[in-house]
Amino acid sequence: MKRFYLQYNQDDTKVQQAVALLPWGHNLLIMSYNLPAEYVVFYANEVVTKGWSRDMLRHALKSDYHLSIQTNEKSNNFRATLPIKQAEYANEVFQSSYNLGFVDAVEPLKELALERRLVKKITTFIMELGSGFSFIGNQHTLAYNDKEYRVDLLFFHRRLRSMVAIELKIGEFKPEYVGKMNFYLSLLDKLEKAPDENPSIGIILCAEKDHLEVELALQDIHKPIGVAEYQYLLPKNKLQELVTDEIKKSRRKK
Repeated sequence: MKRFYLQYNQDDTKVQQAVALLPWGHNLLIMSYNLPAEYVVFYANEVVTKGWSRDMLRHALKSDYHLSIQTNEKSNNFRATLPIKQAEYANEVFQSSYNLGFVDAVEPLKELALERRLVKKITTFIMELGSGFSFIGNQHTLAYNDKEYRVDLLFFHRRLRSMVAIELKIGEFKPEYVGKMNFYLSLLDKLEKAPDENPSIGIILCAEKDHLEVELALQDIHKPIGVAEYQYLLPKNKLQELVTDEIKKSRRKK
């Protein structure tokens, strides 16, 4: 309690108001990172608006979530395809970049291998996505007109009241990915969407993207689609282990 008083008593009222809304455990966790006031407010607001548990907050702090949010431009057509309030909330829910360091990849993975690792650690992946997501399945089959199509990963978001289809791509974004996702969303809405649910949302998760190229590819698309990047950012302790191992290997060779 004394530490809390000493750390936040001198801060402006914006900080004090932000942390006052958080559970005590969340405050202790944020304090342990000794962040500047602006980032304290940022994480406090994220906890309140997105309903983060302490584990979700810890994961965000470890991956420097505040830096990835500030340095990446969001690429989607939500404002053009969703009602205003839902579009605003969708923009809060979906990030422009995701940290997949928890899959322990030290080199690029093929799409199916990446998918399998994400499914194996689905709880951690959901934490990276944020609160509100429920996992439906991987390689989700959509049967139509005597043909079968498969969505890499399918989720349902409780607050958006929407199914969320995620397609994994190992390389840079290509405009043709949008057409494929648009087709999958049409099938989901036609075959599986309940009457009380909102339109399905698609996220194309790729290694790289060019914002202007994505913007042009989405220009005349009427289904809500976002394009996000992923990175293999390893936790500091894991990175240190890998560096130490490499040093040991190089010494053995000498």
